[in-house]
Amino acid sequence: MKLALFAYSRRGRETALRAARALCVPGDECRRYASEKYAGGEFEPIRPPCARFTGPLFDWADALVFVGAAGIAVRSIAPYVRDKRTDPAVLCVDELGRFVIPLLSGHIGGANALARRLAAALGAVPVITTATDVNGRFSVDAWAAGNGLFIDDMAAAKAVSAAILEGAVPLVSDFPVAGELPPGVVLGESGPVGICISWQDQRPFERTLLLVPSVLHLGLGCRRGVGEDAIRAAVERVLEEHRIHPKAVKCAASIDLKRDEAGLLAYCAAQNWPLSFYSAERLAALEGGFTPSERVLRVTGVDNVCERAAMVGAQRLLVRKTAWNGVTVALAAERWTARF
Repeated sequence: MKLALFAYSRRGRETALRAARALCVPGDECRRYASEKYAGGEFEPIRPPCARFTGPLFDWADALVFVGAAGIAVRSIAPYVRDKRTDPAVLCVDELGRFVIPLLSGHIGGANALARRLAAALGAVPVITTATDVNGRFSVDAWAAGNGLFIDDMAAAKAVSAAILEGAVPLVSDFPVAGELPPGVVLGESGPVGICISWQDQRPFERTLLLVPSVLHLGLGCRRGVGEDAIRAAVERVLEEHRIHPKAVKCAASIDLKRDEAGLLAYCAAQNWPLSFYSAERLAALEGGFTPSERVLRVTGVDNVCERAAMVGAQRLLVRKTAWNGVTVALAAERWTARF
């Protein structure tokens, strides 16, 4: 975690140090700041104006903790608040450490959980105001964020939270469900508002909150010199034909002969997908039924590249070799379970 703490008084410094000890674990990055009068030692000075000073830290941090008045925190972050899917957690603590208030990204950013954790360490009261938490109901966006699921529609997430406060919301999942469903959630395939967990772009309810786990491995092969645009077109064609949500793709892979393919490297970098390369020996050693090609075997030393590359680290071949304009595409799925 990347954590930034701000203090504005001598007592605030002391509380900020206690907060840092409570929240930071080995491997975390923790930056401490204090108003110029109280800077020094472990604290760098806050250079006015505060809002401009906070901007770069808002983009850098996973969480910001302001030890002082809530108004200072609000004014410091106000110009930078954009989207609850990407905004960092923001907490406010009074300088005596009696109350911990999550101000921003309570669920997805984890501010509510951090507030409870920090309050327990300080002997403080966590002041949680989100409706689902106050009423002891299931917070779907917090659960999704904690399980690495992409929330396709934040407005639908809000609709689900509102419906859960009034009654039960149905859930349908393409994956096994483990554990007891939380209050306000039932298994079901129809209704005005519902939750769907799937790698496919599907909407089974009148208002569907689609939650997408990142579980698919993309296997790629290509002719020498094929450009980024051709690879993009081939992949998008496959995703569209099989109604696969792009956020379900976790990583990409190919044979090590393609390690220097500029188009392949550029495309995967643009999608922010980790790209792995495997030797012909590693690919050939995989067990299973793959689509063979004598030509590919002569050129690469293995009878199939894309399907075998997709299956490294995966359990099930989902989309077999699909060729398009010098590019071959395959998809395989990891095993995944929705755990409650």
